[in-house]
Amino acid sequence: MKETYEVVKLNLAREASWRYNGQLLQRQANGVLLEAFFNRPDLPFHGIVFGEGDRFLEAYWSDRWYNIFEIHDRRDDALKGWYCNVSRPAEILPGTIRFVDLALDLLIHPDGRQLVLDEDEFQAMALDEVTRMQAQAALGKLQAVFAGARGAGFSVTEFFKVSPKN
Repeated sequence: MKETYEVVKLNLAREASWRYNGQLLQRQANGVLLEAFFNRPDLPFHGIVFGEGDRFLEAYWSDRWYNIFEIHDRRDDALKGWYCNVSRPAEILPGTIRFVDLALDLLIHPDGRQLVLDEDEFQAMALDEVTRMQAQAALGKLQAVFAGARGAGFSVTEFFKVSPKN
């Protein structure tokens, strides 16, 4: 049986804003790869529908200022895209992953189109200059990682050297 992790998304005040469970697929010294299933009603979102039951491959790192969610359709496992949260590095504890969300997000469509989200919310946050610079650098790194991503040619599993689900 796979190890279960509770994922807890925190706001700046470190209050939980969303929690759910995922199954461990791979562990590294500085990160984990989980499989989770979207647990909210269908949500149209910038040309992608996050469907209840969609499969998410989620990568978290304790030394990176972001996490990456690869989204697969619940019906046929087709790639819907990637959703990246700019956040403080994840706290990876036994059975729990916590991350402080910094509002700035990157949505990547399967055709490679990128959309930066919530820039206004990020600008309005009370962040120190170092945190603001780390977050903006993280967004730049994510944009570079996904600059060549097209369809099934890229998978978050590449960061963990495991095979995607067949």
